[in-house]
Order: sequence, then structure tokens, then C-alpha cells
Amino acid sequence: MGAVPSGPSTVGSRGYGGGVIRRALSSDAAPPAELAARTFRDTFGAPNRAEDLAQHLARAYGECPQRDEIADPNLVTLVAEHDGALVAFAQLRSQAPTAPLDASRPIELWRFYLDTAWHGRGLAQDLMAAVLGEARAMTADALWLGVWEHNARAQAFYRRQGFSAFGAHTFLLGEDAQRDVLMVRRRVDPP
Repeated sequence: MGAVPSGPSTVGSRGYGGGVIRRALSSDAAPPAELAARTFRDTFGAPNRAEDLAQHLARAYGECPQRDEIADPNLVTLVAEHDGALVAFAQLRSQAPTAPLDASRPIELWRFYLDTAWHGRGLAQDLMAAVLGEARAMTADALWLGVWEHNARAQAFYRRQGFSAFGAHTFLLGEDAQRDVLMVRRRVDPP
């Protein structure tokens, strides 16, 4: 996949109260790292061991890793802002799944995080529309993701967005091997 330019251009905004969804800049690294760590802790903290969660957060989320990810030409990071504050972000990467998938150009929806205050307000749908636009620009013929088997809310959202299960893989949270359901949307046309 070629480099996807980053910049301040708006890639979508359809009604979550005047916010903007755009590609991330390297200067955007700290807010997504903080949002990802907070939402991951809020969503997965209670049912998991504190030491496994801490190990994962230290490895996966931080300003330096996030800056590297934003600069990576094989990743696209989208940020959603409202009144100048980051309220959501998503990351796509050129990556084939570990389970068989009949697709020649699969793109992974690697991360999709919303501040909990924005759940149920239309932002997730707007961010997904922007994700699908990026997947089309990347000439994807399938968009896939992994979602924790116990995260029923996320699975239901993805099903409403046209995804269906096609397999599973192991997600290592610290030292704990967990099962993710793999889901795919075979058409990246708008919903």
C-alpha cells in the first residue's frame, strides 16, 4: 500500500454536533494515546487482571508509539474532534487476518475508540463512514477486525454496520491469551 497523506483535511462530518473527522497529524499523538488507554481501561479493566491490563496499556498506548503509528505509511489514523477536543479515533492498516478470508486486498480496522460520553450520539456511525471511505481509497475489497468475544456491545454495533463473523484469533492482553471474534464487511461501500 502506498503512503496515505496525513493532514488537516476533513474526511467526514455528518451530524454528531458539528465535529470534524480528519486524518491525524504527528502533533496529534498524545490525545489518541490518552483516549485509547482510558477507553480500553474503562471497557476491559473490570473483567481482567490489573497487571495484564497495565502491561498491555504500557506496550500499546503511549505518545511515542502513537506518533510512530501516525507516521507509518501502512496505517491510517482518523481523529474525531468536537470543540477542539478529541472524542474518538480509528486506525486502519494493511494487514491480512490470521483466519482464512477470501479477499485479495483486506484492510484491518485495527482500532475504533470513542469516548464513552459519545456513545449513542451518532459519532460511531460517522466515524465508520469515514473508515469506509479510507478503506475504499486504499482499494480494499474487505474490511475486517477483531473484537473481544465478551464485548457484546461492540459486536452488535459491528453487525449493524454490515460486519459478520468469519473466525477467531488469540489476543494477548499482558500474559493472558484471550479470544477475539474476527468480523468482516465484504463491501466497503457506504452503509
